[in-house]
Amino acid sequence: MALTACGGGSSDGDDGPVTLDVWLMRDSVSQEFEEEFVTAFEDAHPDIDVNVQIQEWNGIGERVTAALASNDAPDVIEVGNTQVAQYAASGGVTDLTDRVADLGGEDWLPGLAEPGAVDGRQYGIPYYAANRVVIYRTDLFEAAGVDPAELTTRDAWLAATERLNEPEGQQGIYLPGQNWYALSGFIWDEGGDLAVETDGGWEGALDTPEALAGMEFYQRLQALGEGPRDSDEAEPPQVEVFAGGEVAQIIAVPGGANLAVERNPELEGRIGFFPIPGKTPDTPGAVFTGGSDLIIPAASHDPEAAFTFVEELTGDRWQQELSRAMSYVPNKTTLADEVADDPGVAAMAVGAANGRATPNTPEWAAVEAENPIKDYMTAVLTGSDPAGAAREASEVITRALNP
Repeated sequence: MALTACGGGSSDGDDGPVTLDVWLMRDSVSQEFEEEFVTAFEDAHPDIDVNVQIQEWNGIGERVTAALASNDAPDVIEVGNTQVAQYAASGGVTDLTDRVADLGGEDWLPGLAEPGAVDGRQYGIPYYAANRVVIYRTDLFEAAGVDPAELTTRDAWLAATERLNEPEGQQGIYLPGQNWYALSGFIWDEGGDLAVETDGGWEGALDTPEALAGMEFYQRLQALGEGPRDSDEAEPPQVEVFAGGEVAQIIAVPGGANLAVERNPELEGRIGFFPIPGKTPDTPGAVFTGGSDLIIPAASHDPEAAFTFVEELTGDRWQQELSRAMSYVPNKTTLADEVADDPGVAAMAVGAANGRATPNTPEWAAVEAENPIKDYMTAVLTGSDPAGAAREASEVITRALNP
């Protein structure tokens, strides 16, 4: 049901059921899951009909902004977790702070819950998560005598990756120079951040000692492979590099393994996963948590029915079903055991417990559009002074966040 009109919830008559219009994003759910959930929901709530409208990611920001500003908005909208602040700033999103306890909010993944809150008020309800893990060649690890279960610290990971550079022609890791999502995790591990909020606004923070320590680790890890220093994981596509060469590891979402096998069927049964290691064995590496939140527009024609829909879709039963159907991480830390039988998702779930998000400001989109972080990384990896390059990048971030 790929419709483009907003069409807010309505009733078919005074005594008829209310119709909820719901925007979900392309490929966020399978058709089978959608049909199963909607059927079960309508059976449990005969006074509510659900009209799911599948939206494309391309251009979604403009469509959501227009919908929130109208009097005919859909009743529930799926949005990227880092987009919530941008939409909440418009004033067209329902404040759900008083309903957090009803939704089990004390157990939400921080990487979904935190960007869903603005100024201490909860607007986005965590829906599902995905984050990066280490995807590795089990045969190459075995040949090098490396046990991934022992790679619980960054130091152990570095040492093992260096061993995996043998024999000649094999890369211990393929890590492109501009994978700023991976860098963010290393910075967070050190206690730093990409930007920090101050009394006067926001300031870029790449030049702090903590952030520089994260970059120093990235530099050491990246040097243990032959990844390009001036591009990201999309150019060339790193899953193609992983599939086509003797590459022992990449950092990616688990779905990258399936893409690699599609390109090289000989890798079937030779790929494993483990969480990105942290500084100490007791805490996994911090990761950028991608995924989606659900919002209820202020113009919803039936906010209580919309809340009921959100409550069930983000509740434990359907979160478990969704994780099995789509290989997502459920929205609560307490559901991690439910994905233990899927190695890729299980590795994601471990990392998601230490998940973070980009700075929670509507202006962050402007930073990513210019992305001085990538330029900074390339500068350091090609010999520039890290402190000077970080200072320049931080100044660009500060300007973007304070227009």
